[in-house]
Amino acid sequence: MSEPIQITTPDGRSLDVFVAGPADGDVLLFHHGSPGVGAPSAKLVAAAAERGLRYVAITRPGYAGSTRRPGRRVADVVDDAAAVLDHLEAKRCFTMGWSGGGPHTLACAALLPERVVAAVAVASVAPYPAEDLDWTAGMGQENIEEFAAALAGTEALRAFQEPSASGLRAVTADQVADSLGDLVPPVDRAALTGELAEELADDLRRALTDGIWGWHDDDLAFTRPWGFDLADIQVPTAIWQGTDDRMVPFAHGQWLAGRIPGVRAHLLPDHGHLSLAVASLPAILDDLRSLARPVAGTSA
Repeated sequence: MSEPIQITTPDGRSLDVFVAGPADGDVLLFHHGSPGVGAPSAKLVAAAAERGLRYVAITRPGYAGSTRRPGRRVADVVDDAAAVLDHLEAKRCFTMGWSGGGPHTLACAALLPERVVAAVAVASVAPYPAEDLDWTAGMGQENIEEFAAALAGTEALRAFQEPSASGLRAVTADQVADSLGDLVPPVDRAALTGELAEELADDLRRALTDGIWGWHDDDLAFTRPWGFDLADIQVPTAIWQGTDDRMVPFAHGQWLAGRIPGVRAHLLPDHGHLSLAVASLPAILDDLRSLARPVAGTSA
Protein backbone atom coordinates (compact mmCIF):
# COMPACT_ATOMS: atom_id res chain seq x y z
CA MET A 1 0.00 0.00 0.00
CA SER A 2 1.53 3.28 -1.13
CA GLU A 3 1.83 6.06 1.42
CA PRO A 4 2.01 9.77 0.62
CA ILE A 5 4.67 12.26 1.51
CA GLN A 6 3.42 15.40 3.23
CA ILE A 7 4.35 18.94 2.33
CA THR A 8 3.48 22.27 3.89
CA THR A 9 1.97 24.96 1.67
CA PRO A 10 3.05 28.61 1.86
CA ASP A 11 -0.10 29.39 3.87
CA GLY A 12 0.71 26.67 6.42
CA ARG A 13 -1.61 23.84 5.34
CA SER A 14 -0.54 20.19 5.04
CA LEU A 15 -0.93 18.35 1.75
CA ASP A 16 -0.66 14.63 1.12
CA VAL A 17 1.20 13.97 -2.13
CA PHE A 18 1.75 10.58 -3.77
CA VAL A 19 4.91 10.20 -5.84
CA ALA A 20 5.76 7.12 -7.90
CA GLY A 21 7.79 6.23 -10.95
CA PRO A 22 11.14 7.41 -12.32
CA ALA A 23 12.73 10.16 -10.25
CA ASP A 24 14.11 11.77 -13.40
CA GLY A 25 10.82 11.58 -15.30
CA ASP A 26 8.74 14.53 -16.40
CA VAL A 27 6.09 15.23 -13.78
CA LEU A 28 2.60 13.94 -14.50
CA LEU A 29 0.48 15.94 -12.06
CA PHE A 30 -2.60 13.80 -11.49
CA HIS A 31 -5.91 15.09 -10.12
CA HIS A 32 -8.01 12.33 -8.56
CA GLY A 33 -11.75 11.68 -8.69
CA SER A 34 -14.32 12.56 -6.08
CA PRO A 35 -14.23 11.12 -3.50
CA GLY A 36 -10.62 9.96 -3.66
CA VAL A 37 -7.03 10.62 -2.60
CA GLY A 38 -4.99 9.80 -5.71
CA ALA A 39 -3.27 6.67 -4.36
CA PRO A 40 -1.19 5.34 -7.26
CA SER A 41 -2.75 2.84 -9.65
CA ALA A 42 -0.14 0.25 -10.59
CA LYS A 43 -1.15 0.26 -14.26
CA LEU A 44 -1.17 4.05 -14.47
CA VAL A 45 2.22 4.37 -12.80
CA ALA A 46 3.70 1.69 -15.07
CA ALA A 47 2.19 3.16 -18.24
CA ALA A 48 3.37 6.63 -17.25
CA ALA A 49 6.89 5.37 -16.50
CA GLU A 50 7.08 3.73 -19.93
CA ARG A 51 6.52 7.20 -21.37
CA GLY A 52 9.08 8.91 -19.17
CA LEU A 53 6.53 10.33 -16.74
CA ARG A 54 6.71 10.48 -12.95
CA TYR A 55 3.33 10.11 -11.23
CA VAL A 56 2.60 12.90 -8.74
CA ALA A 57 -0.89 13.19 -7.20
CA ILE A 58 -2.13 15.88 -4.84
CA THR A 59 -4.73 14.75 -2.32
CA ARG A 60 -7.15 17.67 -2.34
CA PRO A 61 -7.86 19.63 0.88
CA GLY A 62 -10.22 17.88 3.27
CA TYR A 63 -9.25 14.36 2.21
CA ALA A 64 -7.02 12.18 4.42
CA GLY A 65 -4.00 14.18 5.66
CA SER A 66 -4.62 17.26 3.50
CA THR A 67 -5.83 20.16 5.64
CA ARG A 68 -9.36 21.25 4.82
CA ARG A 69 -9.77 24.54 2.97
CA PRO A 70 -13.44 25.52 3.53
CA GLY A 71 -15.06 27.36 0.65
CA ARG A 72 -12.37 26.38 -1.84
CA ARG A 73 -13.04 26.91 -5.52
CA VAL A 74 -11.85 24.66 -8.32
CA ALA A 75 -9.34 27.39 -9.25
CA ASP A 76 -7.73 27.20 -5.80
CA VAL A 77 -6.03 23.94 -6.78
CA VAL A 78 -3.50 26.04 -8.66
CA ASP A 79 -1.93 27.24 -5.39
CA ASP A 80 -1.39 23.65 -4.30
CA ALA A 81 -0.12 22.56 -7.71
CA ALA A 82 2.50 25.29 -7.67
CA ALA A 83 3.51 24.40 -4.11
CA VAL A 84 3.98 20.73 -5.03
CA LEU A 85 5.98 21.54 -8.15
CA ASP A 86 8.18 23.88 -6.12
CA HIS A 87 8.71 21.17 -3.48
CA LEU A 88 9.79 18.73 -6.20
CA GLU A 89 11.92 21.40 -7.89
CA ALA A 90 9.98 20.84 -11.11
CA LYS A 91 9.62 23.88 -13.35
CA ARG A 92 7.05 22.29 -15.65
CA CYS A 93 4.60 19.40 -15.72
CA PHE A 94 2.02 17.53 -17.72
CA THR A 95 -1.34 17.28 -16.00
CA MET A 96 -4.15 14.73 -16.10
CA GLY A 97 -7.49 14.74 -14.30
CA TRP A 98 -10.08 11.99 -14.09
CA SER A 99 -13.73 12.54 -13.19
CA GLY A 100 -13.82 15.10 -10.35
CA GLY A 101 -10.16 15.75 -11.10
CA GLY A 102 -11.05 16.97 -14.58
CA PRO A 103 -12.07 20.51 -13.57
CA HIS A 104 -8.90 20.78 -11.48
CA THR A 105 -6.63 19.83 -14.36
CA LEU A 106 -8.46 22.35 -16.56
CA ALA A 107 -7.86 24.99 -13.86
CA CYS A 108 -4.14 24.27 -14.00
CA ALA A 109 -4.21 24.56 -17.79
CA ALA A 110 -6.02 27.90 -17.59
CA LEU A 111 -4.23 29.51 -14.66
CA LEU A 112 -0.75 27.94 -14.62
CA PRO A 113 0.24 28.09 -18.32
CA GLU A 114 3.84 28.94 -17.54
CA ARG A 115 4.27 25.55 -15.83
CA VAL A 116 1.80 23.22 -17.59
CA VAL A 117 3.08 21.70 -20.84
CA ALA A 118 -0.17 19.93 -21.77
CA ALA A 119 -3.38 18.75 -20.12
CA VAL A 120 -5.87 15.93 -20.49
CA ALA A 121 -9.26 15.67 -18.77
CA VAL A 122 -10.88 12.22 -18.68
CA ALA A 123 -14.63 11.98 -17.98
CA SER A 124 -14.67 15.49 -16.54
CA VAL A 125 -17.76 17.30 -15.35
CA ALA A 126 -18.67 20.60 -17.00
CA PRO A 127 -19.27 23.79 -15.01
CA TYR A 128 -22.64 24.38 -13.36
CA PRO A 129 -24.74 25.97 -14.68
CA ALA A 130 -23.69 25.53 -18.27
CA GLU A 131 -25.55 27.15 -21.14
CA ASP A 132 -27.27 24.60 -23.39
CA LEU A 133 -26.43 21.69 -21.08
CA ASP A 134 -28.97 19.78 -18.97
CA TRP A 135 -26.38 19.13 -16.27
CA THR A 136 -27.83 16.04 -14.57
CA ALA A 137 -29.52 14.44 -17.60
CA GLY A 138 -28.16 10.91 -18.03
CA MET A 139 -26.60 10.67 -14.56
CA GLY A 140 -27.27 7.71 -12.32
CA GLN A 141 -29.83 8.30 -9.61
CA GLU A 142 -27.21 8.57 -6.87
CA ASN A 143 -25.52 11.52 -8.59
CA ILE A 144 -28.82 13.21 -9.36
CA GLU A 145 -29.60 13.12 -5.63
CA GLU A 146 -26.06 14.12 -4.63
CA PHE A 147 -25.94 17.23 -6.78
CA ALA A 148 -29.47 18.24 -5.88
CA ALA A 149 -28.26 18.18 -2.27
CA ALA A 150 -25.17 20.21 -3.17
CA LEU A 151 -27.33 22.85 -4.81
CA ALA A 152 -29.56 22.95 -1.73
CA GLY A 153 -26.58 23.82 0.48
CA THR A 154 -24.13 22.42 2.97
CA GLU A 155 -26.63 20.93 5.44
CA ALA A 156 -28.55 19.06 2.74
CA LEU A 157 -25.28 17.82 1.27
CA ARG A 158 -24.06 16.58 4.66
CA ALA A 159 -27.35 14.74 5.16
CA PHE A 160 -26.80 12.97 1.83
CA GLN A 161 -23.09 12.25 2.18
CA GLU A 162 -22.81 11.03 5.77
CA PRO A 163 -24.89 7.84 5.26
CA SER A 164 -23.18 7.13 1.93
CA ALA A 165 -19.73 7.61 3.43
CA SER A 166 -20.43 5.25 6.32
CA GLY A 167 -20.80 2.36 3.89
CA LEU A 168 -17.90 3.34 1.65
CA ARG A 169 -15.45 3.58 4.57
CA ALA A 170 -15.38 -0.22 4.75
CA VAL A 171 -16.10 -1.11 1.13
CA THR A 172 -14.24 -4.10 -0.31
CA ALA A 173 -13.26 -4.89 -3.87
CA ASP A 174 -16.12 -7.39 -4.11
CA GLN A 175 -18.61 -4.77 -2.95
CA VAL A 176 -17.46 -1.68 -4.79
CA ALA A 177 -19.51 -2.14 -7.98
CA ASP A 178 -22.72 -2.74 -6.04
CA SER A 179 -21.95 0.20 -3.76
CA LEU A 180 -22.00 2.52 -6.78
CA GLY A 181 -25.45 1.31 -7.81
CA ASP A 182 -27.07 3.09 -10.76
CA LEU A 183 -23.80 4.90 -11.51
CA VAL A 184 -22.25 1.73 -12.93
CA PRO A 185 -23.62 0.59 -16.31
CA PRO A 186 -22.80 -2.93 -17.57
CA VAL A 187 -19.67 -1.81 -19.42
CA ASP A 188 -18.24 -0.28 -16.22
CA ARG A 189 -19.30 -3.20 -14.06
CA ALA A 190 -17.39 -5.52 -16.41
CA ALA A 191 -14.29 -3.33 -16.04
CA LEU A 192 -14.54 -3.06 -12.26
CA THR A 193 -12.82 -6.30 -11.31
CA GLY A 194 -9.46 -7.51 -10.08
CA GLU A 195 -6.76 -4.93 -9.49
CA LEU A 196 -8.98 -1.99 -10.49
CA ALA A 197 -11.66 -2.99 -7.96
CA GLU A 198 -9.03 -3.37 -5.23
CA GLU A 199 -7.48 0.02 -5.99
CA LEU A 200 -10.79 1.86 -6.24
CA ALA A 201 -12.04 0.39 -2.97
CA ASP A 202 -8.77 1.37 -1.27
CA ASP A 203 -8.98 4.90 -2.63
CA LEU A 204 -12.57 5.33 -1.44
CA ARG A 205 -11.75 4.03 2.05
CA ARG A 206 -8.79 6.38 2.40
CA ALA A 207 -10.82 9.33 1.13
CA LEU A 208 -13.61 8.94 3.67
CA THR A 209 -11.98 7.40 6.75
CA ASP A 210 -11.45 10.79 8.42
CA GLY A 211 -14.72 12.37 7.31
CA ILE A 212 -16.66 13.70 4.35
CA TRP A 213 -15.14 17.17 4.06
CA GLY A 214 -12.99 16.68 0.96
CA TRP A 215 -15.94 15.13 -0.90
CA HIS A 216 -18.27 17.78 0.51
CA ASP A 217 -16.09 20.68 -0.60
CA ASP A 218 -15.54 19.10 -4.03
CA ASP A 219 -19.29 18.94 -4.67
CA LEU A 220 -19.83 22.52 -3.57
CA ALA A 221 -16.94 23.67 -5.76
CA PHE A 222 -18.31 21.86 -8.82
CA THR A 223 -21.72 23.54 -8.47
CA ARG A 224 -20.39 27.06 -7.89
CA PRO A 225 -18.30 29.35 -10.14
CA TRP A 226 -15.00 27.60 -10.85
CA GLY A 227 -12.91 30.77 -10.77
CA PHE A 228 -11.64 30.69 -14.34
CA ASP A 229 -12.93 30.78 -17.92
CA LEU A 230 -12.45 27.75 -20.14
CA ALA A 231 -12.02 30.12 -23.08
CA ASP A 232 -8.78 31.33 -21.48
CA ILE A 233 -7.09 27.93 -21.82
CA GLN A 234 -4.15 28.24 -24.19
CA VAL A 235 -2.23 25.15 -23.07
CA PRO A 236 -2.70 22.19 -25.47
CA THR A 237 -5.60 20.20 -24.00
CA ALA A 238 -7.46 16.97 -24.74
CA ILE A 239 -10.88 15.74 -23.59
CA TRP A 240 -11.75 12.03 -23.35
CA GLN A 241 -15.34 10.93 -22.72
CA GLY A 242 -17.44 7.79 -23.20
CA THR A 243 -21.03 7.63 -24.42
CA ASP A 244 -22.21 5.22 -21.70
CA ASP A 245 -20.93 7.18 -18.69
CA ARG A 246 -23.54 7.50 -15.92
CA MET A 247 -21.33 9.30 -13.43
CA VAL A 248 -20.49 12.14 -15.84
CA PRO A 249 -22.80 12.00 -18.86
CA PHE A 250 -21.47 12.10 -22.40
CA ALA A 251 -23.01 15.54 -22.94
CA HIS A 252 -20.51 17.01 -20.47
CA GLY A 253 -17.61 15.90 -22.65
CA GLN A 254 -19.34 17.24 -25.76
CA TRP A 255 -19.96 20.57 -24.02
CA LEU A 256 -16.34 20.91 -22.88
CA ALA A 257 -15.08 19.95 -26.32
CA GLY A 258 -17.05 22.85 -27.76
CA ARG A 259 -15.69 25.46 -25.33
CA ILE A 260 -11.95 24.85 -24.92
CA PRO A 261 -9.86 26.57 -27.62
CA GLY A 262 -8.03 24.15 -29.90
CA VAL A 263 -9.09 21.13 -27.84
CA ARG A 264 -8.41 17.62 -29.08
CA ALA A 265 -11.61 15.69 -28.38
CA HIS A 266 -11.96 11.90 -28.08
CA LEU A 267 -15.67 11.18 -27.68
CA LEU A 268 -15.81 7.40 -27.71
CA PRO A 269 -18.79 5.08 -28.21
CA ASP A 270 -19.57 2.11 -25.96
CA HIS A 271 -17.45 3.24 -23.01
CA GLY A 272 -18.38 4.30 -19.49
CA HIS A 273 -16.66 6.18 -16.70
CA LEU A 274 -14.34 3.36 -15.70
CA SER A 275 -14.03 1.30 -18.87
CA LEU A 276 -12.75 4.33 -20.77
CA ALA A 277 -9.86 4.83 -18.39
CA VAL A 278 -9.02 1.11 -18.36
CA ALA A 279 -9.16 0.42 -22.08
CA SER A 280 -7.71 3.71 -23.27
CA LEU A 281 -5.04 4.44 -20.65
CA PRO A 282 -2.01 3.96 -22.95
CA ALA A 283 -3.70 5.99 -25.69
CA ILE A 284 -4.60 8.77 -23.24
CA LEU A 285 -0.99 9.07 -22.08
CA ASP A 286 0.31 8.95 -25.65
CA ASP A 287 -2.19 11.68 -26.50
CA LEU A 288 -0.99 13.80 -23.59
CA ARG A 289 2.64 13.34 -24.58
CA SER A 290 1.92 14.21 -28.21
CA LEU A 291 0.06 17.44 -27.39
CA ALA A 292 3.31 19.23 -26.68
CA ARG A 293 6.95 18.41 -26.83
CA PRO A 294 8.60 18.14 -23.41
CA VAL A 295 10.10 21.46 -22.43
CA ALA A 296 13.48 21.85 -20.75
CA GLY A 297 12.94 21.87 -17.02
CA THR A 298 9.98 19.49 -16.84
CA SER A 299 11.88 16.87 -14.86
CA ALA A 300 11.51 16.89 -11.10
